[in-house]
Amino acid sequence: MENVRDSLFYEPKNGYDRVDTEERLKIEDYCREYMDFLNTARTEREAVRYAIDKAEEHGFRPYRAGETLKAGDRIYRCNRGKALMLAVVGTEPLDHGSVIAGAHVDSPRLDLKQIPLYEQDELCYFRTHYYGGIKKYQWVAIPLELHGVVSLRNGETVDVCIGRDPKDPKFVITDLLPHLAADQMKKTMAEGITGEGLNLLIGSTPYADDGKDRVKLAVMSMLNDAYGITEEDFLSAELTAVPAFDVCEIGVDRSMIGGYGHDDRVCAWAELRAIFDLEMPRRTCVCILADKEEIGSEGVSGMQSAAFDCFMEDLCASQGVALRRCLENSFCLSADVTAAFDPLYPEVSEKRSESKFNYGMAICKYTGARGKSSTSDASAELVGYLRGLFDREKVLWQMAEMGKVDQGGGGTIAKYMANRNIDTIDAGVPVLSMHAPFEIVAKLDCYMTYKGILAAYRD
Repeated sequence: MENVRDSLFYEPKNGYDRVDTEERLKIEDYCREYMDFLNTARTEREAVRYAIDKAEEHGFRPYRAGETLKAGDRIYRCNRGKALMLAVVGTEPLDHGSVIAGAHVDSPRLDLKQIPLYEQDELCYFRTHYYGGIKKYQWVAIPLELHGVVSLRNGETVDVCIGRDPKDPKFVITDLLPHLAADQMKKTMAEGITGEGLNLLIGSTPYADDGKDRVKLAVMSMLNDAYGITEEDFLSAELTAVPAFDVCEIGVDRSMIGGYGHDDRVCAWAELRAIFDLEMPRRTCVCILADKEEIGSEGVSGMQSAAFDCFMEDLCASQGVALRRCLENSFCLSADVTAAFDPLYPEVSEKRSESKFNYGMAICKYTGARGKSSTSDASAELVGYLRGLFDREKVLWQMAEMGKVDQGGGGTIAKYMANRNIDTIDAGVPVLSMHAPFEIVAKLDCYMTYKGILAAYRD
C-alpha cells in the first residue's frame, strides 16, 4: 500500500535529502561565483559590463549584421549598455527554432531626479524618484550608495560610483525618532513615508564664503573636483541610489544568500553561467539580459522593444531563414524569481502551491494577478516537456504560484516573449523579502536554476 501511495500522490521533498556530497560542493562553488557577480553588478549597466567581460573570457565576440556564422560561434550584442543578448550557434538551422533563456538585470531602486540637488536649513540633499515596486519605508535609515553615468554636453560620459568601496562615504534617507513620530505612526505603512520624502542626505559642511546655499556649493565643488561635472550636467545623468549592503551568507548553516538585487540577477547569472558552460548545441541558444522589467519592460532596452527581434532577424538572415519561422519553433524559459513561502506571513499564501526554499527551481505555469491578468499561461504540453527534461537531467524542481488568488500577483517578461509566437514558461529562484533592499535566496535553488537552464540549452 505504501508503494501505491508513493506512485499516486505528489509529495515534494527537500532538496538536501536528494543531493549527495559531490553536488553540495558544486552548489557552494557556483554560489561563490554568483555572490561575486551580485556584489559587483549593482545596476543594469554594471551587470551588462560584468557579463561582457566574462563572456569575452569564454570566447564570445561582438556580432555585426551580415557576417557569416557557423555552428559553435559565440557572439553577443549589447543594447545601449543596459541590456545584452548572447548566442551560441547550433548545428541545426534556425528554422528549427532556438532555445532562449531571458532574465532581467534591473532592480527596484531610487533614481535621482533630473534637477536633484538642493539645500534646506544648511543640509544638502538629492531628490529621488523611486523605480519599480518598493515599500518606501524600507528605504529610510539604511546606508545607500550612488551609481550611474553623467553625459556631458561634449558627448563624454562620466562614470560615477560613490559608496561601493569600503572607504567611500555612504548616503542615507533620514527618519523620525519614535519619540516624535506619534502622528507618523498613525498612518498606514504606505502613507508613513512619501515618494517626495525619499531624499538623500549628502552634505552638511558650508563653503567658505558669504553667499547663499553654501552647503550645496561645497558639495557641488567636491563633485566637480572628482568628476568634472556641474549642476546642469544632472539634466543628462542617470544616477541611482542602491543599498550599500555587501552580499553575504545567511544562517548558521550558511545555506542562504542575502543581498540587494537577487530579483532578477540571480537568474541572470544562472543564464550566463549556463551559456558559458555550453559546448556545441543542437539548436542555437540565446541568453537575454533585459532591462526595464520592473516598470513593464518598456523602452528601447526593455523586452517590448524590437532590439531582440533585430538580433534574431540578423541571425536568421545569415542562414536565409524567415524570422517568423524561427520564433514559432523556439522555446523560451523566462528566468525570473518567484515569491517563496514565508512561514511568518502564511496568510497571503496558498501553502500547497507556493514555492519553498531548498526544493529546487520553481516552475510557474502562470504568473499575473487575480484572474491571471498579464500572464502568458504556458500550455500543459510545455509544463510536461519541462518536467520530463528536468527529471532526466536530475534537476530538482517544484511548481509555484505567487500568493493566494485574490491577494495580488506579479508579472515577468514571459508574456512579451509569448506575444512573439514563442512557447514560453516562467521558471526561476524562490525569494524571501522580494523587492526589499535586502533579499534572501537559498543556495540549492540558485544552483538548480543554473542546472535547469543548462539542461534546456543542451536538449
